[in-house]
Amino acid sequence: MNRLNKYHTLIIAVAIGLGLLLGQISVIKSFSEYLIIPFLMVMLFGLFLNIPLKNLLSSFSNLKFISANLIINFIWTPIFAYLLGLLLLQDHLSLWIGFVMLMVTPCTDWYLIFTGIAKGNTSLATAVLPVNLILQLILLPVYLLLFFGKSGSLDTSILWESILLVILVPFLIAQLIKYWNAKSRKTELMQKKVHSFFESAQIIFLALAIVAMFASQGEYLTNNLSVLYILLIPILLFFLINFLVGRFASLLLKFNYKDSASLSLTTLARNSPIALAIALTAFPNDPLVSLSLVIGPLLELPILALISQILLRIRKAYK
Repeated sequence: MNRLNKYHTLIIAVAIGLGLLLGQISVIKSFSEYLIIPFLMVMLFGLFLNIPLKNLLSSFSNLKFISANLIINFIWTPIFAYLLGLLLLQDHLSLWIGFVMLMVTPCTDWYLIFTGIAKGNTSLATAVLPVNLILQLILLPVYLLLFFGKSGSLDTSILWESILLVILVPFLIAQLIKYWNAKSRKTELMQKKVHSFFESAQIIFLALAIVAMFASQGEYLTNNLSVLYILLIPILLFFLINFLVGRFASLLLKFNYKDSASLSLTTLARNSPIALAIALTAFPNDPLVSLSLVIGPLLELPILALISQILLRIRKAYK
């Protein structure tokens, strides 16, 4: 993972501050909202371009690990996130929706950094990445419809339009380019130039989208600073309880340390860019949904850094 991703939290924080400042300029505020989706689409294109879908079947070679990953990420976590929101966010529907969107989308990039830091099985963690990506793209709208379809805040047609526009289009373009790349004699050149550029630039395009979002909608943050305090407890509880669930599953399945560390991080790290891209198009008139998806990583990444250190201490018990 490139160096920029190590400063993911700092970059997002700077992007928010810059967006708030630029939002004070009326000209910038008026057109910045039209830049959000293009920046996110380019960012997601880079993400899809560098995910090795050809290794999809290899993720099933360790049946115990893939089973634990799928059950925790796609059965337990959605139910748990919804119930946690029901308990603590019932009076804040927009934040509840954003919280669930964040928690039901497993991470597909920076969790590998923390897996490496914790001395986990990075090969195994990488192998399950395509499965996690495909399933979250399929299941996210299902979760939203199941949990919030009757709330009156979810427009089904806009939800599917957002999936098609900001997810499917970049995904298909990335696959077409990879197919062309495989048939071309310029494979090495493409790998070195195009692929490496988009791999490094993903965080930059995400930051640009966040700058544009806060330039156009920053007043919602300044007028709703309480959002930070409202989301703090549910997010902390989510990571604490899910960490314990991952540890229990590892002990139950008798994983070695490397596999157990990988399971912890693949079931804890969340994919805010994909959820944010969908939220911005599916909930265009409800910026608090998107705001919760930007605030999430500001808390998540320091927590993951702490968990990596905790896992390293646990590692000594395996020796």
